[in-house]
Amino acid sequence: MGREEQAEEKETLQSIFPDELTDVSENTYRISILLDVTSHDDEDFEPPTLILQVTYPEDYPDVAPRLELSAPPNAPKHPHLDIQEDRERLLESLEPTIEENLGIAMVFSLVDTLKEGAELLISERQAAVQALKDIEAAKADEEENRKFQGTRVTRETFLEWREKFRAEMKEIEDRRQEEREAEEKKKKGSSKEPKKFTGRQLWEKGMAGKGDYEDDMEDSIPEKLEKVELTA
Repeated sequence: MGREEQAEEKETLQSIFPDELTDVSENTYRISILLDVTSHDDEDFEPPTLILQVTYPEDYPDVAPRLELSAPPNAPKHPHLDIQEDRERLLESLEPTIEENLGIAMVFSLVDTLKEGAELLISERQAAVQALKDIEAAKADEEENRKFQGTRVTRETFLEWREKFRAEMKEIEDRRQEEREAEEKKKKGSSKEPKKFTGRQLWEKGMAGKGDYEDDMEDSIPEKLEKVELTA
């Protein structure tokens, strides 16, 4: 294919990419490729754009075109595609298409392959990120569910629980018994009859009148002395 045939391919490409193709020189041009990327719910990024620069060598298409790949100036960085790091990988992915199309116009096929490969790369990276999130979410759910499942019961854990339960019950019963005994002692102490004082003790304490004293004195006189009469 001579220069005339190269010009025909370029003209065809201009009709397919009217706003995306930009001339650089007679045999060099750039094609802007907007990738069709779906952002996940928690992402808010504009779809990335690739710039493929094509230069025709004199023997094209019997030899491969010279290709360069870049990003638009001041383009925002996409989280799942870095042109600086991914350039070689993307260009290498075009090698099979070049080999299959040697001898015929191939730029349109190269653009299509590049777009598909870049979109697939982004999709794979998005899936990897989502897989990690799913794993973390599953771990969080498992930890949350474990709170409600409790400890798995085995013979050892049951025996340990039983001994602990019995000890707690004994402690509670001992405490109750102590409370009952203390209450009984309190009741016995309050039910004792008040101490009775003799008349003399009441008189000495100033708690009795004359009548009380005389009554008490009479009660204390021996029976034999009651019958003794005093003579003048």
